[in-house]
Amino acid sequence: MTGSIRMTRRGALATSAAAFSGIAVGQTSFAHPQVSVDPNLPWIDAHSHIWTPDTSRFRLRDGVTTDQLAPRSFTDDELMAVAMPEGVGRVVLIQHYPYHGWDNAYLIDACQRHPDRFRIVGMIDDALPHADIRMRDLLKQGVTGFRIGPRNGNVQWLDSAGMRLMWKTAADTRQPMCCLINPPDLPSVKAMCAKHPDTPVVIDHFARIGISGTVEESDLNNLIALATCPQTKIKISAYYALGKKQPPHFELIPMIRRLFDAFGPDRLMWASDCPYQLGGENTYKSSISLIRDQIDFVSADDRKKLLCSTAETTFFFS
Repeated sequence: MTGSIRMTRRGALATSAAAFSGIAVGQTSFAHPQVSVDPNLPWIDAHSHIWTPDTSRFRLRDGVTTDQLAPRSFTDDELMAVAMPEGVGRVVLIQHYPYHGWDNAYLIDACQRHPDRFRIVGMIDDALPHADIRMRDLLKQGVTGFRIGPRNGNVQWLDSAGMRLMWKTAADTRQPMCCLINPPDLPSVKAMCAKHPDTPVVIDHFARIGISGTVEESDLNNLIALATCPQTKIKISAYYALGKKQPPHFELIPMIRRLFDAFGPDRLMWASDCPYQLGGENTYKSSISLIRDQIDFVSADDRKKLLCSTAETTFFFS
């Protein structure tokens, strides 16, 4: 859970594809890879961050130095070293604004080196012109979604011309608008979904419900209200930051059950939010285990959807 696009982190939050064959998506043709899936690594982590201290190739955001990276290195290889022992073979990489700003280059490099393994939720500056052209260009490089959210306390963050163009374009390209938001932002996102009913939307980390230690009923009801927007999905993720903030995370199961009942398994996806899930008592295993091994209200097919199929159809379509 990066420090929101507000660029802050509270508590634990502080801190080629060349082998493509074109198919039609809406009115536009894009390249689609032939993905090879390892049956021994069936699961998809729908949300992890990576970065590299190699600033000779991949610049950090202005004002950020390698001394500020925490951990100093968390490369794609280091991510997979903790993910693969738990059966995770594919990951959706999330652009990390606090370190790399708007520059998606390192994630694109990882995706080009491992097109079977990674897809990207990137970032673009909606204040700049031609957001639609940039979105389509990035789709060809493995960017199948975009992280959005409030910046610098701007409560009108969804009202810019560039943001509206992003939502309109995503209805065609199928790149979800992935919202890093807090509970008070849910009504405005729901209103935007109503204006753009064909645009795919993903809510990151339960909209941070439970960050205070308590799952507020009013917040959960506002999140559940998004179930009436059929293109909206939820990431059940970032357990280290929610509830008791430590394993086994059982206190989050009632919220997951409520969301499961409202959205169904086709609209929920598990994610770790590494490397922030790796610290103290929190581990990669404790994150995936809650869904893979602990919840008892799902069928085997439902569990596969939560751990793989929903993320696959949402992000691995191109």
